[in-house]
Amino acid sequence: MKKSEILDKKSMEFLENYLNNAAPTGYEAEGQKLWMEYLKPYVDEFITDTYGTAVGVINPEAEYKVVIEGHADEISWYVNYISDEGLIYVVRNGGSDHQIAASKRVNIHTKNGIVKGVFGWPAIHTRDKEKEQSPKMDNICIDVGCTNKEEVEKLGVHVGCVITYPDEFFVLNENKFVCRALDNRIGGFMIAQVAKLLKENGKKLPFGLYITNSVQEEIGLRGAEMITHRIQPNVAIVTDVTHDTTTPMIEKKTNGLNKIGDGPVISYAPAVQNKLRELIIDTAEEKKIPFQRHASSRFTGTDTDAFAYSNGGVPSALISLPLRYMHTTVEMVHKDDVENVINLIYESLLKIKAGDSFSYFE
Repeated sequence: MKKSEILDKKSMEFLENYLNNAAPTGYEAEGQKLWMEYLKPYVDEFITDTYGTAVGVINPEAEYKVVIEGHADEISWYVNYISDEGLIYVVRNGGSDHQIAASKRVNIHTKNGIVKGVFGWPAIHTRDKEKEQSPKMDNICIDVGCTNKEEVEKLGVHVGCVITYPDEFFVLNENKFVCRALDNRIGGFMIAQVAKLLKENGKKLPFGLYITNSVQEEIGLRGAEMITHRIQPNVAIVTDVTHDTTTPMIEKKTNGLNKIGDGPVISYAPAVQNKLRELIIDTAEEKKIPFQRHASSRFTGTDTDAFAYSNGGVPSALISLPLRYMHTTVEMVHKDDVENVINLIYESLLKIKAGDSFSYFE
């Protein structure tokens, strides 16, 4: 397949818009609406649930059901405490990194709209060089330009308001995509592109395809846990991001070796069904799609685990996109890897037959 068929101008415009939109864990709905609008021409119907997971369905009448899945939410913060001096202290909503917070701009989401703020940090001149502190949960705080708690509350800010970073999408050196929330809205984008390719290439699948954009992955795979019982799939192929381990301070002996630009990462883990994984590897080799391997030990830490252990056991596999600087505002992926993940999922679907059990005993 030509790469030009995978990432066209319309697709890239959607990706940028989708990434720039804030969709923190528990508040994914606006992003899901953008995603569904983009996906609408390529599916037959949609399923949504109470907490915001969205599913585009192709061939909804088919008995055999295949899921391709990403997650829609991004890490964020909650307002936890407002001091008498008008400073805001936070708690995590997902795995937000306290060490990158200092001096970052933030958007506080209120009923009155966005309130701008900054994570302030003491000037280098004022810090005790002998006992220098690093950013920690009890010393990072947000300044919204107020002098007391009452002023903050007049802006509409209260305990429980969710906080995101405003950093937006850009491209480095022509082929590196950079943005907050690539983990894992890039996954929702990639599965949508698979549906687009199926439609544009006139492919008729012998099963129902459930293009699933789950919520609340960042706090424990919760959206996937809910929707898998609704769909009751026969097979699930999940895509998420994984760590590029070639940057400084990452030990390859413990984290393995994966690199952006070297292709999709296929995982080995107890939750990954061996026959399904081998189908994906065979597909990659046959179609000459570059790929890497990763061993995940006890669990993958992705929605793969939720699908695999649901409904009495669902054959599941994980195709990951290597990413640098996870859970920062400068997450980075390679354009070629994005294209190759899309292509690998697409080509793997064409290898699956209705009725495949993937049983080790057949």
